[in-house]
Formats: sequence, C-alpha cells, structure tokens
Amino acid sequence: MNIEMIRAAATRLEGHARKTPLLSSPFLDEIAGRRLFVKPECLQHTGSFKFRGGWSAVSALDAATRARGVIAFSSGNHAQGVAMAAAAHSAPAVIVMPADAPKMKIDNTRALGAEVVLYDRAGGESREAVGDKIAGERGLTLIKPYDEPQVIAGQGTTGLEIAQQAGDAGVAQADVLVCCGGGGLTSGIALALEADAPGLRARPVEPEGFDDVARSLASGRIEQNAELSGSICDAIITPAPGEITFPIMQRLCGPGLVVSEEDCLRAMALAFARLKIVVEPGGAAALAAALFHGDRIEGDAVIAVCTGGNVDAEMFRTALTREI
Repeated sequence: MNIEMIRAAATRLEGHARKTPLLSSPFLDEIAGRRLFVKPECLQHTGSFKFRGGWSAVSALDAATRARGVIAFSSGNHAQGVAMAAAAHSAPAVIVMPADAPKMKIDNTRALGAEVVLYDRAGGESREAVGDKIAGERGLTLIKPYDEPQVIAGQGTTGLEIAQQAGDAGVAQADVLVCCGGGGLTSGIALALEADAPGLRARPVEPEGFDDVARSLASGRIEQNAELSGSICDAIITPAPGEITFPIMQRLCGPGLVVSEEDCLRAMALAFARLKIVVEPGGAAALAAALFHGDRIEGDAVIAVCTGGNVDAEMFRTALTREI
C-alpha cells in the first residue's frame, strides 16, 4: 500500500464518488469542548464510504476478469458498495451476507442487482468458506471488505478530501476519528494524511466488546474478538485487524478509542438534530467518541468520520428517544 495507489483510485473515482463535505455545529462544538468537524460519508453513494473501495477494486480489474464477476462478503455496507460498482461495470456480483444483518442492507444489496447468499454468522458458519466455495465454482474474483490493497486505496480517498478540507478550514493539527472494523478506512485515511496533512492523526474508534484494533495497537500484535456478533454496531464488527491494515495503523495511528452502544445511539440523535444527517450505530462511533470522550482527545479541534447511514427505521426510532 502506498499513496500513489490512493491517488490513482481517486482518479478512477472522479465523477463517480461524491466528495462529502465537512459539517459543523456550534451546539456540537459545545458538547465536544472543542471545534468538531464531521465528515458525513453516510451521504456517499449506497449510504457508506464503502462505495469508494468497491468502485476502486472493481474498476482496477482487467476487463476479462471483471466480466467473469466478483464476490464479496459483508454485513451490508461493503456489500452495497461492491454491488453498485459491479452493476455500473456490467459485472455479475455475488454477496455473502450474515443472516442476522439488518434487513435494509440485505434488501438494498439485492435491489442493486447482486445475488445475495446468506450464512449463519451467529451459529459460527464461516463466510470465507462459503465465499471460497462459490468463487471456485464460478470463477469469481473475491473483493475483501478491508484487507485488500485496492479497497484500502479507495477508502483512502476519504483522507485526501479530509486533508484538503481541513486545510481550507484552517485546521492543521487534529485527531481524525474513524469508525473501525478491520481497518481498511482507518489505514487508508492514515496513509493519505501522512502524505497530505501530517499534522492530522487518524485514530480508530470501536464499540465495547469488539475493540480488537485498540487492543492490538496497545499490545503490538493482532488481537482477536471473542465474539463475531451481538452489537448494534454491526457495520464495524470484524474478527481482527487485517494483515495489511494493522501494520499501517500501528505505524501511523494514535491509540484506539472505545465507545458504548448508548454513546452511539446518543450520537445518532445529535447528528440528526444538529446536522440533519441519518447515521447508523456503527457509523456514529467516531462522532460518539468526539462528543463524549473528549478527555482522551488532544488539541482544540477534532474531525469525526460518520461512516454510514444504513439504519433500519426501528433502530433509528430507538436512537431518537435518547435525551440530547
């Protein structure tokens, strides 16, 4: 992985991905105790930053390989990103999804033209085994959700935008908080910031009980999560950091932050009330850290990436009942 791959992905994404803005609110600044800027990737195509990586990976394939089709496994956001990118390139797509993924994400993936294959995540069924079998039978190319260079390159374009937008806002020193699963977005942003805004530092944010990246950064080796499900933050639940992503995060990122589910629900309610954006629980983790864990953040400004907005109506209603 290198910055040249990220810049090449940005070129391929030009005219296809949305350049999401940096949002702010004086009300949120007051809660955070510093200037708070929000990068709303929930406004990206398919409702998540994952479109960037999906497009980057699909567009990087040679024409013959792409025509045979692609396969991905995902709880929903990577699924939709790959499905939309594949459809735009007239490539078949098969997405392996956990049966307990939010219904909206399953329905949206099918609506984007992908074939959805469900597996029993809660029962311990291996998505890798399911995906490998289908890929082998059909000659499909696997696009991993985070531990894949071209996916990381696409996600890193978010960091290129943050670097430019932060400079325009006069922010030269700040923590950039990133909702983190396997580390594709976090590592991509970290590489982009290293090149274009070295005063900005990426920091992963995870939900309680699924803080494998924070623990890995603290111990210096890849740590596993004991469970693979059981959090409302389904978008950022992964077994462990990636073999590619972890060394990048270890070299470039600050310490990980951990937030509660209640923190995420409150952040969702505040994002809606003050920024008028819809964010899913896992996509609100970074904002939750910025708002409620300011004692662990340095500087007079902070940037939080709201990574996704694909939330079921019932869950969103639950968030809106939180006192803000």
